[in-house]
Amino acid sequence: MTFSSAEADKILADNFAPWVLDLGLSVQEAGDRHAVLRLPWSDTLARDGGGLSGQALMAAADTATVIAISAARGAYGPMTTVQQSTSFQRPVIGADVLIHVRITKLGKRMAFADVTMTPEGAEEPSATASTVYALLG
Repeated sequence: MTFSSAEADKILADNFAPWVLDLGLSVQEAGDRHAVLRLPWSDTLARDGGGLSGQALMAAADTATVIAISAARGAYGPMTTVQQSTSFQRPVIGADVLIHVRITKLGKRMAFADVTMTPEGAEEPSATASTVYALLG
């Protein structure tokens, strides 16, 4: 199923904590077994040295996975993170990050995804993640 950006953004607004919403994530695309979200650059998310905080990237990957799973299932439903493994490869400085999620397995009770986080305009990712979710409803 494909969600419009507005439908997917409504899932964000209705189901995430205020601090997650403060990241400023926006859904660029949400379709069958994938999603692309944008994490806008913000000095408030930078750490010592000027690079984007790893915690912000991890939260963005986690959140983007929920959108991708919701699109794959056709609607948002209760779910929870079981595991997230993130590898940081290079810093993000002064650029928005595009978070690409691909659902690799969608079962009745579990979902698995690969996430790539690439600064806008860059060829190589800054971070990658794998996520596992329990589907509760």
